[in-house]
Amino acid sequence: MGKLEEQQLQYILSSLQNIQYGSVVITVHNGEITQVDTTEKKRFPLLKSHTAKAK
Repeated sequence: MGKLEEQQLQYILSSLQNIQYGSVVITVHNGEITQVDTTEKKRFPLLKSHTAKAK
């Protein structure tokens, strides 16, 4: 395994370890990793005062 491949794998593993909710998308072109996209989702609990309808 070449150094570039090792760096790519380490980056992917780091992305997976550092994400709690979301996705890691690996783009491959001609058998080579060309791009890694990480999308993290942050969720906040709804407060009851915001969910109650005004009368």
